[in-house]
Amino acid sequence: MRREIRLSLVVGSFAVAIVLGISMTPSAKPCVVPADLARLDLPLKRTSRRLADGKPITIVAVGSSSTAGVGASSPAATYPSRLAVELAQRFPSQPITVLNRGISGELAVDMIARFDTSVAAEHADLVLWQLGTNAVLRDYPLVPETALISEGLKLMKAIGADVVVIDPQFAPKVLVKPELEEVIDLISTATKQENVDLFRRFALMRHWHEVDGMPFEAFVSPDGLHMNDWSYSCFAKALAAAIADAATRSMTLPISSHDLSTHSQDGP
Repeated sequence: MRREIRLSLVVGSFAVAIVLGISMTPSAKPCVVPADLARLDLPLKRTSRRLADGKPITIVAVGSSSTAGVGASSPAATYPSRLAVELAQRFPSQPITVLNRGISGELAVDMIARFDTSVAAEHADLVLWQLGTNAVLRDYPLVPETALISEGLKLMKAIGADVVVIDPQFAPKVLVKPELEEVIDLISTATKQENVDLFRRFALMRHWHEVDGMPFEAFVSPDGLHMNDWSYSCFAKALAAAIADAATRSMTLPISSHDLSTHSQDGP
């Protein structure tokens, strides 16, 4: 009888993990994110206004394979899906939609080319732009990439959306590329120049490995590149905390005449 009870508990725990969309990866630790890695430097003003007014919020996640969810066990385990769950828990009475517009293999130029249909047409309030990894993997020239990032950020700001840029992942196949640090610096510089937020995914994943002592196989898929269920989930939890902080922080800021003008054009 005791053996049957123990077996039932093990099976039950495994079932709960599946329901929660959590991969029981060996060596994975509880998702605890340092406060400085779950914070955005700039407030999310449009998102804040929508929250304050109780209006629906549309978040569009644009990117390549790690947005599409390669490495996840199911669509529900991708980072945009997990982000929707995390934000719903933080704002249970607020209608928040997270649209996954990731396409594997794309570069910045490809994402800009489909901006009208993937982002503008969705009337995005907040755009999450994940980029840089494929440029690193393909040794893409950095000069045109710099101009493309700036162009993309200008397009996103022009529709009145808040923007959060997400930099490359800390994974073995990315780390061997000599241009990696330069690309990360390039992305950081571009976000500062365009005055938009940057979520430092690379730093977060490096923290898991170098500070928390997690082996790569605990948070990177067997291909040595893509994230897995655990890391997508923890990444989404950290990003949700950063978005919630930046949006609610904005509620205490004075509203400028430009903000009022943009606000008057917001839809229902």
